Amino acid sequence: MNTDPDQLRLLAFVRRTGTLAGAADLLGVTPAAVTQRLAKAERDRGTALVVRGPRGASLTAAGEVLAQYGDLVDRQVLDADTAFDLFRGRASRRLRIGTFQAAALHLLPPALTALRHRHPDADLSVVDVASVDAVDAVASGELDLAVHATYGAPPAVADGASTQELMRDPLVVVLPDDHPLAVRGAPVRLRQLADETWVVIRAGHVARQQLDRAAQAAGFEPVVRFETESYDVAQALVGTGIGVALVSRMAVTHVPGTVDLPLVRPALHRGIHVTTAADTSLTPLAPAFVELLRDVARDLAG
Repeated sequence: MNTDPDQLRLLAFVRRTGTLAGAADLLGVTPAAVTQRLAKAERDRGTALVVRGPRGASLTAAGEVLAQYGDLVDRQVLDADTAFDLFRGRASRRLRIGTFQAAALHLLPPALTALRHRHPDADLSVVDVASVDAVDAVASGELDLAVHATYGAPPAVADGASTQELMRDPLVVVLPDDHPLAVRGAPVRLRQLADETWVVIRAGHVARQQLDRAAQAAGFEPVVRFETESYDVAQALVGTGIGVALVSRMAVTHVPGTVDLPLVRPALHRGIHVTTAADTSLTPLAPAFVELLRDVARDLAG
């Protein structure tokens, strides 16, 4: 027999209040509903569980056996409600954010400052996360929100996660400041860089894959002088005259000895996205922070 916990609680409440109406109040149902539930419980058990009298209701010996477990069930229900209320209170103030370096430097600070002004009791944390891992980190509950980038491909999709585009961050060409193209100061076509030596993002990274695809379409294979995982390092090396690089506009640091120019034909970009849980009812700071990020993204794009 599968015992219905609500039947056990009903019997415990009858013993506690001495009436079916009192048990109905505690259960939050009508007296008629209690009568129906009691009748079903007695049919299921094949015996009387409650004795009705002019002064109320009392339990039979069989009802007493079950009622003691009803008290245990009720205490567990109350404990569960209390634990959930505490969790919801903490979760409503919590925002665990994952991001990559350029976004941490340029997108997040103004948005975090605004969020702290609006919610001074917010429990905020920020961690570095690789863009390829960001969506899964949110879907698994490891993070509440992640800002991540894509290069010429749509962002990953995962059940339980919702992703929106914040902005498009154009790629620019970073050149030594004595380079003939830098002296001209005009937008640069990728084909014009076919004979250059390159400082590039390390092979296997999605940014490198985007460059390789674009170079192939332009009819050349980049001559790689140096590989790195950092746009900052790439720009520092360009400043020594070692080569040229493609860098996102957001990541440009204006290293002495370098010039950055718009890239055209093709006009490449990286997409900046934000991912939250599909259901943010327990983390209301997440959608609030998304709107603040949108405001900052609009300023940066402008």
